[in-house]
Amino acid sequence: MKEALLALIATACVGVASPIDDFITSAAKAHGPAGERAARFLAGNMPVEDREKADAAHLTANLDAAFAARKEFPWAAAVPEEIFLNDVLPYAVFDETREPWRADFLAKARGIVKESKSASEAAQALNRDFFELIHVHYHQGRKAPNQSPSESIASGRATCTGLSILLVYACRSVGIPARAVGTPMWTNQRGNHTWVEIWDGAWHFTGADEYDAKGLDRGWFVEDAARADADHPAHAIYATSWKRDGLSFPLVWSPASKRVAAVNVTHRYAKAPQLARASLGIRFSEGRERVATVFRAVDETGRHHLRATTKAGTADLNDMPRFQAAPGAKGFVYFLAGEQVFEAPFGPLAEGDATLDARVPDLRPAPPALASLVRWLEKDAAARRDSAASLMEELDAASATKATALLVADLFERRSDSAKSELDARSITLDGKTLRWLEKSFGTPPQDGRSLWISMHGGGGAPARVNDDQWRNQIRLYQPKEGIYLAPRAPTDTWNLWHEGHIDPLFQRLIENHVIHRGVNPDKVYLMGYSAGGDGVWQLAPRMADRFASAAMMAGHPNEASLDNLRNLPFAIFMGGNDAAYDRNRIAAEKAVELDKLSAADPGGYIHMARIYPGLGHWMNLQDAEALPWMAGFRRNPWPAKLVWKQDDITHDRFYWLKIPDRGKATAGQRITASIEGRRIRLQGDVPAGTEVRLSDKLVNLDQPLEWEVNGKPLPAGKVLRCADVIRRTLEERADPEAAATAVKVVP
Repeated sequence: MKEALLALIATACVGVASPIDDFITSAAKAHGPAGERAARFLAGNMPVEDREKADAAHLTANLDAAFAARKEFPWAAAVPEEIFLNDVLPYAVFDETREPWRADFLAKARGIVKESKSASEAAQALNRDFFELIHVHYHQGRKAPNQSPSESIASGRATCTGLSILLVYACRSVGIPARAVGTPMWTNQRGNHTWVEIWDGAWHFTGADEYDAKGLDRGWFVEDAARADADHPAHAIYATSWKRDGLSFPLVWSPASKRVAAVNVTHRYAKAPQLARASLGIRFSEGRERVATVFRAVDETGRHHLRATTKAGTADLNDMPRFQAAPGAKGFVYFLAGEQVFEAPFGPLAEGDATLDARVPDLRPAPPALASLVRWLEKDAAARRDSAASLMEELDAASATKATALLVADLFERRSDSAKSELDARSITLDGKTLRWLEKSFGTPPQDGRSLWISMHGGGGAPARVNDDQWRNQIRLYQPKEGIYLAPRAPTDTWNLWHEGHIDPLFQRLIENHVIHRGVNPDKVYLMGYSAGGDGVWQLAPRMADRFASAAMMAGHPNEASLDNLRNLPFAIFMGGNDAAYDRNRIAAEKAVELDKLSAADPGGYIHMARIYPGLGHWMNLQDAEALPWMAGFRRNPWPAKLVWKQDDITHDRFYWLKIPDRGKATAGQRITASIEGRRIRLQGDVPAGTEVRLSDKLVNLDQPLEWEVNGKPLPAGKVLRCADVIRRTLEERADPEAAATAVKVVP
């Protein structure tokens, strides 16, 4: 009796198969060993909650559809089995309500991806068109973050998590490996976010319903993700996984849940710590709803700027243009709303992230002249008229400062690509002459901008290989504590290789490019040179004194160079006491005495130092390296109250705040002295008619009437008006924000 009962129980047990067993059996029968492996993987990693409610028919339909897609779409066949099992086969992403979605999603997605040649192209097409097809977009009014497809489609609303579920499903339906990725909290405490990764030979990311025509691996959240912290679970980045290796995806709507497996992918997004940065997210609304409108954000210097359009409608609430600057930055955002221009101040910004929620009722209109400039800047460069009346409107002091920042930002944006191209090539060509250079960087970039050191090599009238050796040696000679140290290669191999006429514009472009694209402070540019390079310093420092913070001459010969223009340029002389070739040692000592006399006769001017090293010859055993800390102690003053301008045989038409009307009429030896005392401006010497006196509130108070005197003859007194046109013209001539004038007086 007992044996019969046991046999009956055994027979009954054998006859009762679980839904999971039926599923595995069906998969093996339909798809062979690959089907059995797939079914066992899916079942073996299934959440307990799903196992308790397992439906063999549902599981089988899901697996059959995944295998069918693997055969139908060309990119799917190339997916490794491990990735196919983990990121195509699964029927769920998070803990959303389980639904039979594959057949419906495949029917909708097939037409969208039919022209795609790769998984990346197909994923891009789905992100562009699928959400429009199902009429679901971002909205905070959704019922739950982890909505199933039918729940999101029914309401037409989903936030980042619901949208990510939809895009993952759409991708998987056509055989694209896809997974959801997210962080429970950004390091800036600005909330959580979820997005999608797809596999096409490697993992690539995209925001769901955030199509970018430029391709994958782009998104508004990139900068936030770059600051993720793998060592702090709340600030790490996780990708969903079906395979269980012990780590769980942190579900912000169900913090205690361990239902969803995950892998930590923070390393793929986080970047090494950079300089402290401040970030300002910008939103704009006319009432309660966000509105898309063009804006310009710019700090006080114009070096940090952003032109973009605010987000509205279906965009994620945290998806907003972000203005990046250094901590402490202050400035303004200008919003263009129809014909109106609104102005919103910001800053000083703290390190990290902040948000500007600009509401029209709280904003003030920009001053009229400034609003006119903003509208002018919105025109395409080709449509802008330099003679536009909007550029001639009078600016007050505060508006002139803001206008300068806007015009600097515009100029830098327009010239950024060409500057980068030349810097990347380390080559500049002007009028048939090419300047190349070697470079090294030292120290941490300070918040007020990098310094730039231009160090000219020796050689001269010699074969190119000799000058090349001198060039390569120059890059090894000096090491500033901070800055970009350049050793340019002279464009020619002539004896006067550093003071021919083509050097000046090449160096000007070199400086401008570094200011525009490498964060160099134009008031921290330093010039130095050895031997023939020292010859160049004697010549170039006076000619280009208004570009440099200080200059140092090592073992060079001045030839006919004048010291007059060094009035506002700290200048150092280094020479070996035994360096007697061409009387270099004797002449260096004489020049030092000459600078002593100039300094004594003009208090505050002609700052200098001189070192004649006893017993040393042309090579000074690098004792001359003491020049660098001395030089670094100076900043250029682009607005000196007194200047002396004597033309070299290589003439210039602009020097500090003076500009002569016709460079062609300038001749060697012409000399102008200009000074400001209170509100009186005096010009003396060879002052051509039409000479422009460029002015700024950095030099003189433009709100008061100015008095003028030219060679002892008074001119009518009066105010000089600030306007954007003067700012624009001086910046176009020279990309030098600190030297941009805001007003001009023409000498009759």
